[in-house]
Amino acid sequence: MSNSLLRTDEEIAEIYQRHKKTVYQVCFAYMKNPADTEDAVQDTFFKLIKAGPAFETVEHEKAWLIRVAANVCKNMVCHWWRKRENIEDFCDIPCLENIETDDVIRTVFELPNRYKTAVYLYYYEGYTSVEIAKLLKKPQSTIRNYLHEARAILRERLGEDFDEEPQNY
Repeated sequence: MSNSLLRTDEEIAEIYQRHKKTVYQVCFAYMKNPADTEDAVQDTFFKLIKAGPAFETVEHEKAWLIRVAANVCKNMVCHWWRKRENIEDFCDIPCLENIETDDVIRTVFELPNRYKTAVYLYYYEGYTSVEIAKLLKKPQSTIRNYLHEARAILRERLGEDFDEEPQNY
């Protein structure tokens, strides 16, 4: 891991390859359509290039990108031109090839914004509530509350299909 703030094209490409799927999924959870998601991913990696932060580990790098992606998306969601599309329209997107677009992930993407990032990071990325609180700069109790309320919504909407065990994809 380079501590230099200036990165070569190869280093940027390596970071992109390591984290593109995670950043895409975080952005898609907010944006709900491929065009806006791609814009948010691009803005996230542009901020990486522009800011040039030094990372201690690959996990630190990933956490920074997730936080920036969430902030980029929150800013974009406020714009009037936002349009929602059906997740099933995105199955041919290369970055989503390995994502099952089943009822569970579709339901997670339909959760209110305050829940979906916490649920995604907990169940799909394997972060703990303490780690999510640090990533999103929220109190731990808030994250635990988001997860609790989101589980209730998911249990109601999914019934037997809801599995409370975190997925480590």
